[in-house]
Amino acid sequence: MSLILAENILLAIDGRVIVKNISMAGAESELIGLIGPNGAGKSTLLKAFAGISSYTGRISICGEDAARQSQKWLSQKISYLPQDPVIRWPVTGRKLVELGRLPYLDPWRRRAAGDLQAIDRAMALTDTVQFADREIMSLSGGERARVLLARAFATGAPIILADEPVAALDPYHQLHTMELLQEKSRAGCCVIVVLQDLTLAARFCDRLVLLSEAGIIADDKPLAVLTDSHLESAYQISAITVSEEDEKAILPWRRLGSQVTKTSYAAKNGK
Repeated sequence: MSLILAENILLAIDGRVIVKNISMAGAESELIGLIGPNGAGKSTLLKAFAGISSYTGRISICGEDAARQSQKWLSQKISYLPQDPVIRWPVTGRKLVELGRLPYLDPWRRRAAGDLQAIDRAMALTDTVQFADREIMSLSGGERARVLLARAFATGAPIILADEPVAALDPYHQLHTMELLQEKSRAGCCVIVVLQDLTLAARFCDRLVLLSEAGIIADDKPLAVLTDSHLESAYQISAITVSEEDEKAILPWRRLGSQVTKTSYAAKNGK
């Protein structure tokens, strides 16, 4: 079942078209990576899916027309993790994670046992329990990113939209975050994540959607998308594919027209 379906989406900012004629779907138990160069519209498209950016076309969420639903309904169905969230007031890590339960709270109703369990579970998953009583701005950028991921998980929505969730993280927590997103998809969620790291995209995603200013270049399984021709067309680069433990690492190697060659890498590394 498609939890999210976009048909002929067009988005413009200040009269400039950012996303045009985009159609795609996301199903239960699917981890989808949105990849592409800067300016391709990845973050803008994710905002449209989240209901916070205007668009023309149609977006269906859990079988319902998103444009006809309340913000509260959308917030129960979609957990959105923005790329650069703004935190405007002093708040502890736990209080920030508690905000993930707001879509379920009526005015003046206190959090129920189920809410508290969801918060505890999200903080345990993301290894952020130690930040519960820390003021959020005292944390490093990577630590804040993990707390914000916990907030997204605390919502318990069937759709998770994450915009570059690993950008501020060290390698250990990059892998941990991708493992957690993969686990959420395996548990039945539709997870759509914007990524710049092509190796993480290849290893963890079930499907990749490669965007450019012209629209969708490819929408398929990772290795069918991360081909030489697609990378040249979208990024103007060539890449090296390295096999390790039956998985593939995609290493961006040279800009088109540069003097660094694939053969120089192969010679140095005995490939």
